[in-house]
Amino acid sequence: MDMPKIGAFLKELRREKGFTQEALAEKLNVSRRTVSRWETGANMPDLDLLMEMADLYQVELREVLNGERKDERMNEELKETVIQVAEYSSAEKQRASKTMLVYFALGILSLFANAVINMLDAPEGFWLSFFKGATFALALIAMVFGILYTTGAMMKIQAFKLRLIGKKKEEKA
Repeated sequence: MDMPKIGAFLKELRREKGFTQEALAEKLNVSRRTVSRWETGANMPDLDLLMEMADLYQVELREVLNGERKDERMNEELKETVIQVAEYSSAEKQRASKTMLVYFALGILSLFANAVINMLDAPEGFWLSFFKGATFALALIAMVFGILYTTGAMMKIQAFKLRLIGKKKEEKA
């Protein structure tokens, strides 16, 4: 923490508001000499006084602790970054929703096909048994993949797979 920088900033803020050291000291119930020590960086105000001064000067506590005002360019950059992250997050959620929709739609369609096959009054044969088992298995697999995808386990599996592939490439090189 750069105490002289903070002190100079406190002095600048006091002057902007048109306060003398005496007036500020009276407002904060401290001595003029205490205000002078803060402004030279010899001492720092307690946290509760810093918060009170930030309110009085209409600045953020972070600005007081940094000893400078936030740069508007920095605010704009931060705002742009937040917007980009939000857009990325939104796109990821849309992609995840579509993937989930595909998994669960496939599962529901497979269960529906299985129910239709079971309702048929056809004689049991190899192909009928095969389709019953295949539709049930497809429904089960689709739902398991859907659950893995929703819980984030699918991403962990993919990351592990990529690490394994990366290690194998390094071994070959």
